[in-house]
Amino acid sequence: MVFPVDMSLHKKSKRFDIAFDDGQSFSFSFEFLRVFSPSAEVTGHTPDQAKLQVGKRDVDVKGVEPIGRYAVRFVFDDGHDSGIYSWEYLHDIGTRRDELWEGYLQQLKDAGASRDPADPANVPFMPKPKATCPSKQHG
Repeated sequence: MVFPVDMSLHKKSKRFDIAFDDGQSFSFSFEFLRVFSPSAEVTGHTPDQAKLQVGKRDVDVKGVEPIGRYAVRFVFDDGHDSGIYSWEYLHDIGTRRDELWEGYLQQLKDAGASRDPADPANVPFMPKPKATCPSKQHG
């Protein structure tokens, strides 16, 4: 088990840095953290349910909340806040960061989507708006 010895959130450069007690340290872009959120909303409950994250290039982090002594939760400005990033998970994606990022860029390319939030090619991959209840009074 690894534990962080230092963490820094850099709002201007949109980066999160973390150093672990095993001597390794990693710097993640907010976009990377959002794209690789461990939330079931992103990963699905099985690999074939994973949702391609598009248009996240400019995503910002509004806050970081500790989850016990084992994880943090990022609150992103696109409304996503359900990913619990354990120290083990952050360490794992840190060691595989370049490989994961290249794979993600290839997935975007293969799907004809992009990192650009304004790209109309991303529309088919965007979450569908949730149905709202008609404005009638409920009894």
